[in-house]
Amino acid sequence: MNGWLILAALLIGSFALLVVARVSRPLWGFVGAALMLGAAGYAWQGQPELPGAPRTAQRVTEPVDIAADDLRDAIWGRFTYDYAYAVAADGLTRAGATQAAVNAVLGGLQGNPQSARLWTRLGTAILAHDGGRVLSPAAKLAFAQGIANAPDHPGPYFYYGMALIQTGDLPGAKRAWLAALKRSRPDAPYRVDLATRLVLLDRLMAMRPTP
Repeated sequence: MNGWLILAALLIGSFALLVVARVSRPLWGFVGAALMLGAAGYAWQGQPELPGAPRTAQRVTEPVDIAADDLRDAIWGRFTYDYAYAVAADGLTRAGATQAAVNAVLGGLQGNPQSARLWTRLGTAILAHDGGRVLSPAAKLAFAQGIANAPDHPGPYFYYGMALIQTGDLPGAKRAWLAALKRSRPDAPYRVDLATRLVLLDRLMAMRPTP
């Protein structure tokens, strides 16, 4: 069993334990943040396709966060024009239909070309379609447009940081997440989650061997 299957089994098992242990839903965000950064670190230090062994790791194309939907809705809101297209893209991506996810977001942008949420989601969709390892010029442009359309909203910065973690740019991710935290209201329900992720990211960066 290679590293990818081992990682998937661990994440599924962790989720099952949360359900069986009846962990309160507000705590899922903390656990999800830890799992997401753990998966990112596992991928970043890994070597694809190696057989299962204690020292092996496997690159994943998307950090796994069991509370991703709740966090997405807390940051962006629900039941808006943008929401329907973003949720559709999420479902298509999880099903492996990454081109369809890109097309879904592009369809939404035709109706609302100023949507920071959809431009940001387009960057994420393009990254997933490209394999999740390198930010292409198209993905960078989409993220930049999302930030330009809502420079004071934490959402574009947070998801740009997520993309940078996937591609191994941890310092860049930290800068993006600090910008997201700075733009979060003091009473925002997701503010503690963002701060927790920054702490975990610092720990992951501290584990990175110096060249």
